[in-house]
Amino acid sequence: MRAIRPVLTARRSRRARRAPSAVLAVAAVTAVIALTATACGPSEDKADAEPSSSSAQSSDGKITIPDDLKDRLKEHGIDLDQWKNGEWKNWDKDKWLREAQDFVNPIIEGLWDPDRMRDADKAPEQPVDNDISGDAGVTDPTPAPVRAAHVRTPFHDSAAESGKLFFDGPEGSMVCSATVVKDPANPGRSNMVWTAGHCVHAGRNGGWYRNIAFVPSYNNSGLSLAELRNAPKEKVAPYGVWWGQWAQTSDQWIAEGGPTGGQGAPYDFAVLRVTPEKGATGKSLEETVGSALPVDFNAPAVPEIGSMTATGFPAAPPYDGQQLLQCKDKPGRLSLAKEDPTMYRVGCTMTGGSSGGGWVATGQDGKPALVSNTSIGPVTAGWLAGPRLGKEAKGVYDAVSRKYAGQ
Repeated sequence: MRAIRPVLTARRSRRARRAPSAVLAVAAVTAVIALTATACGPSEDKADAEPSSSSAQSSDGKITIPDDLKDRLKEHGIDLDQWKNGEWKNWDKDKWLREAQDFVNPIIEGLWDPDRMRDADKAPEQPVDNDISGDAGVTDPTPAPVRAAHVRTPFHDSAAESGKLFFDGPEGSMVCSATVVKDPANPGRSNMVWTAGHCVHAGRNGGWYRNIAFVPSYNNSGLSLAELRNAPKEKVAPYGVWWGQWAQTSDQWIAEGGPTGGQGAPYDFAVLRVTPEKGATGKSLEETVGSALPVDFNAPAVPEIGSMTATGFPAAPPYDGQQLLQCKDKPGRLSLAKEDPTMYRVGCTMTGGSSGGGWVATGQDGKPALVSNTSIGPVTAGWLAGPRLGKEAKGVYDAVSRKYAGQ
């Protein structure tokens, strides 16, 4: 198994800027982890497994996709009838769907079995420098490392909203972390998950990832890697496997996002609408796990925030991707470019695989709220940085909520 790409580079590549607009459009996407956190690597594929449902589920279990999407896919030479038989592994440039309206993620039941989930957790390679000083804008001194602490088991009791995200890219199976968030259009019945943009879409030089699935409270009992080798699926995925029905990220990530250097990182966020692998159960994801976090798009300025807690499943050494960890620290500021929003940064020793994991702080109402997600950090694992969630992030969130209002 080999990792797919480096984490954070010491310098930020310069890039052409797009003309600013008052309200930037949002677009759907399935992406790779930029900069820090994704651990990934090839694994054995079970492409012949029968798909049980898709974005639009049919009674006979066949893949059903809206006609307008079918027409666009045909323009790429993609036959959905062949997708289930392994065509999804075709990553030719012309067949790597990129545009928002092209997102398709049909369920292949049983694809993410315990072995495949476990084997997706491989450490990234090519470490980079910890110091990225010299960038324009406001950057506070590099924070002191905060040792990541193991979340008490069962994980669900301490962090019911947290889970692990699995997906496939050209280099093999990959992992990120993610968080169940509230859905304004479906109060108490959310099927929405927050993660990083690079965990659903490859950014500037790629398109949507495939076979995206969320496992809440992954390895809930905190079994060791050796114990997991013989563990039944209910131990690995106690609340089931939830497939991405729709994914959306920022236009900026799609246009500028890259695997190194912080490209697109200030806009590196995404929202998924998920559906259970086994079909409708009558319960939403929020009802199934018993919790969902509100999202705060107007979090206080850094000097006014006492602390933030970052949660994730780090997979690069000294971690193995099987345990849920957290770092709590007072945030500082990190600016990658003067013209981009300043990011939050905390001291944390979590490594690759923690990308997309939620950052929680006390909201204006005194209750916990998601305020960011892990986006970048050095392989030396001294700190993590995440985007500030403003109007672009709210646009993504609201669009996904509206798309499935009342469902």
